[in-house]
Amino acid sequence: MTVIAIVVAFVVDFGIRVTAIIVVPRNRRPSSAMAWLLAIFLIPYLGVLVFLLIGSYKLPKKRRDKQQAINDFIIETTEGIDRVSNDHPWPPWLRSVVELNRTLGAMPLVGGNRARLIGDYAQSIAEMTADVNAATKFVHCEFYIMAYDGVTADFFAALGNAVKRGVVVRVLLDHIASIRSPGHRQTVRQLQKIGVIWHFMLPVQPLRGRYQRPDLRNHRKVLVIDGRVGYMGSQNMIDRSYNKRVNRRRGLKWKDLMTRVQGPIVNGLNAIFITDWYSETDELLVRETEAITPDVIYDEADALDCQVVPSGPGFDGENNLRLFLALLYYAQKKIIITSPYFVPDDAMLYAITTATQRGVEVQLFVSEIGDQALVYHAQRSYYEALLKAGVEVWMYRKPYILHAKHFTIDDDVAVIGSSNMDMRSFSLNMEVSMMVRGASFVREMREVEDGYRALSRRLTLDEWERQPLRSTVLDNLARLTSGLQ
Repeated sequence: MTVIAIVVAFVVDFGIRVTAIIVVPRNRRPSSAMAWLLAIFLIPYLGVLVFLLIGSYKLPKKRRDKQQAINDFIIETTEGIDRVSNDHPWPPWLRSVVELNRTLGAMPLVGGNRARLIGDYAQSIAEMTADVNAATKFVHCEFYIMAYDGVTADFFAALGNAVKRGVVVRVLLDHIASIRSPGHRQTVRQLQKIGVIWHFMLPVQPLRGRYQRPDLRNHRKVLVIDGRVGYMGSQNMIDRSYNKRVNRRRGLKWKDLMTRVQGPIVNGLNAIFITDWYSETDELLVRETEAITPDVIYDEADALDCQVVPSGPGFDGENNLRLFLALLYYAQKKIIITSPYFVPDDAMLYAITTATQRGVEVQLFVSEIGDQALVYHAQRSYYEALLKAGVEVWMYRKPYILHAKHFTIDDDVAVIGSSNMDMRSFSLNMEVSMMVRGASFVREMREVEDGYRALSRRLTLDEWERQPLRSTVLDNLARLTSGLQ
């Protein structure tokens, strides 16, 4: 190598490092900026290439503009429908959380709802199938992963039969997640065969002019039938092994939680679908938006107040993280968190450990084993700090992956949805959560949590401190990479 080549290489390398220091930290968390700078400084050329590919965690401006337009539309069309129950006193802090959610995600809190939890995987699909079979107007179906297999065949058949009855059936499925699933081509053929109108969400198709950061994904799971019944939660429309040979070889089975809702809140879920449909197709479903006006309102004493909270890179703020932090700081007695992928940022870790220091009981349910090695080890790296702070860590026994995503605050409020408590769900994924105020729903959620506890073992600090050095090394290395956003 000539002297000139060495000088050029040095100047380029130096320029990369200086430019990175200026560009990378801008509007980025310090932990994320440090992770990127570390990658770029250690492996400059590869680090820069990866940063250029996935360094931007925002959707393209055109798509963000669409999100803002639909937010403005939702605010206009839902003005004045914030009907809520006053039969029981609100926690004094709840109104400010409702206002936070309305400001960030545009959706109002609405009363007069029913909601029922479904924790059995097969039962959930069976109930969704039955409601689709009863559809008379429209079916809006949106899943992160949707696959045609032996478990979901009846659901696909129900969609096809609805089309034959003259029902308008629209389907959205995430592009990257779906094409990575075994049997993807068969799924596409089946969607075409049954005659539904379907589109990929966040397609990565650069030759067609469709491109954004490839790991920005739509992680939502929403089903709306006729505007009268809705489903949302953590479960994808696929066999609980995800049809992967490695999962079947390990005997892995996913454990999820869905909720079936009725009442005005169904229109909020429908608005989420309408937003995503508009973003992917440029088609605003004007007739369906009329359903945002409350339809059936339940007046019984245990009717629920509910608020849908969308989040993701289409919004300026991390809506789900802000909601979770507010509730964690307001909790007075008990916090129970269930999250399959628990990789908190500093703010969430402080909120949880501060809660225990305030005398609040905090329990965390996670899986004993993991299906994603990097996330699994990154998650484990937080256990020591949590255990030392007094958090009870419960590990759901293998071979099940506890994939449910929810938490309860005191006896007043519960949140359920698609969002994990990790930095991917806070910043990179499009998610949907539902905040529910109602003692009956919280009691039902606590029964679910009691069921988890019966099938879990509690991790102790003594056990944790006896783990081998190699596990500590793997956990800490994985924690470093979790900041790359």
